This record gives sequence, C-alpha cells and structure tokens, in this order.
Amino acid sequence: MKILQVMGGAQNGGAETFYMDSLHALAETPIKQYALIRPENEPRIQSIHKLDVPFKTAPFKRFWPKSTQRVLKSIDQNFQPDITQYWMGRAGAMSIESEGVNLAWYGGYYKPERFKHVDGHVAVTYDIADHIIAQGISHDKVFVLHTYAEFEKSAPINRAEFDTPDDAPLLLALSRLHRKKGLDVLLESLVAVPDAYLWIAGDGPLEAELKKQCTHLGLDNRVRFLGWRDDRGALLETCDACVFPSRYEPFGTVTVEAWGCKRPLIAAKAAGPKAYITHESDGLLVEIDDVKGLTDAITRVITDKKLAKSLVKSGYKSYQDGFSKEVFKEKAQDFYNHALTLK
Repeated sequence: MKILQVMGGAQNGGAETFYMDSLHALAETPIKQYALIRPENEPRIQSIHKLDVPFKTAPFKRFWPKSTQRVLKSIDQNFQPDITQYWMGRAGAMSIESEGVNLAWYGGYYKPERFKHVDGHVAVTYDIADHIIAQGISHDKVFVLHTYAEFEKSAPINRAEFDTPDDAPLLLALSRLHRKKGLDVLLESLVAVPDAYLWIAGDGPLEAELKKQCTHLGLDNRVRFLGWRDDRGALLETCDACVFPSRYEPFGTVTVEAWGCKRPLIAAKAAGPKAYITHESDGLLVEIDDVKGLTDAITRVITDKKLAKSLVKSGYKSYQDGFSKEVFKEKAQDFYNHALTLK
C-alpha cells in the first residue's frame, strides 16, 4: 500500500507533531509513504530524511492553490498513491481528484466543505466524528483514529539550566501560547501554590501578554517560558506533574504524553480531556476557568504522594491499552486497508 501524507499546517503545533509521529510509526510497517509539506521547517525536513521517506515541499498559499496542486498532481502521477491523506483544512482545500482514495484528517471541528474531492473523513476523537456526521456526512464515511505518544528514553533536564531548585515541585505545561489554552488561569492558580515552579514549553501570540501577567502576579521568580521545544520526553521526565488547563481542546496529545511518561496529569474539562480522562483515576479534572479548582488539584498532586502514584499507574495503563505506538500501527493498518474499499 502507498500513502501520500499531505500537511500544509504551521511550523509547530499538536497536529503537526502527530503528523510526524504518524510518519514515524507507519515507516515501521509495510506501508510506503510520500510526504508533502511546507518548506519552512528544517527540523521536520531532516526528520523525514532520516526516515528515508521521499518528500516534496509546496507553498500551500491559501489564495493561490494552483502552485501546490501542480506539485500534488506530479506526485499523484509518479507515486500513484492508493491513499492520499489531507491533514487539516488548509491541505484539504488544495486536494485534487485521484485514482486512489482521498481522506480528510480532522484534529478539530472543521467544516467538511473545507475538504474537496475526499472519499472518507478521519477524526482524532469520537466527538469530532459526531461533529462531522452532524454536518451531513454519512456515518459510513467517518472514522476515528487516535493519536499516540512514544518517546526515546530521555534523561531529565538539569533544572539549574532554567534556574529551578531540584527540590521544588515542578509543573509542566506543553502548550501553544494562545487564549484557548487557559495558561492565564494556570498562572493565577500558581499564586496560591507558593512552593511550586512552572515551566511553559511553547510559543504563540500570547507570549508578551502572559509574561506581563506573570510579572503582575509576582511570579517571575517561579515561572519559566521555554519557547517551542522538541524534547518533550526530557521535559516530562524532569517535571513532577503535567498541567493542561485548556478552555478548548478537541483531544489533546498532552494527555497521552503525560500518561506515557508516567507523570500525574491535571486537566480542565475541555471536550477532549473530559472524554478520555477518568477523574480521580488516570487524572484530575477541574472546571474550565476555575482558578481555585486548579489550585486545589495542583496542591493535591504535589502533596499527596499516594494519589500521584495512583494517577500515574492508571494513566500508564490507559496509555498502553489505547495510545502506544504499537496499538496505533495495528489500528492504522486495519483502518487504511478498510479505507481502500471507499472508492
């Protein structure tokens, strides 16, 4: 089987990260892949090189799709993919007719009309699948394929690198700096947890505003903005707990990453975390925008070692049962074999 994987997204982000994870996992199967990406991200290009997956780049200009479509047509003619998967709406808007099966990949609640010439729709969660069906797509054309998380064993980062005491409780937020991610609530909650330090790994439009808030709250001595990082496994190995306060989150790969790295998880009740985390079992759930609730949950995790250990044990089981690379490879191959029947 041959699959063309088309990604027109940003340099960094959750869907972009999982795009690369998917390429890595499927490279360990009999499936042959071809990647089409934007040219701006050199680390992504180098990673594809190491996989020995052929690729091309295209501009994915929203108001000038023809240049990208010319590249697509060339790949389609020469590679002759059995399946072309368009990751997110920008790529889908560039889609072309093909002899093979065209699939749309949804990491959020996109409108199906953003995807042209597709035969099937792939959602990262059941809630997103329900959304697609509610938009008028036949249920037999809609499928769910979860993300996964896997890291090479990483040594913890030296906390001194970010001026953080070894004995201080360390919280980690892996997140774009965007209002949807609720990091302003996390900063407010930290005020009442005076011993804890916080590392925020990510970039985005709210960076200046969040740093200003941090200063206003008197937290500059305990909060570190790390920027975008590619060593998520090492960051998770270093922290004591992972905090995920998103107001809006269709799924949230951070959930799976925390489980897989055996770190206690605290999350707000956005759609994704609420659907997959069992409160008091494999994580703690708090209401969206609930500063006190988040403060209480953080305090519980860093002071109640028995609770933290229990959350880690159950979280790792949830990871092994549904979100490991091996589980993904098995489910993905089954799904793509079925997808061949859509056309």
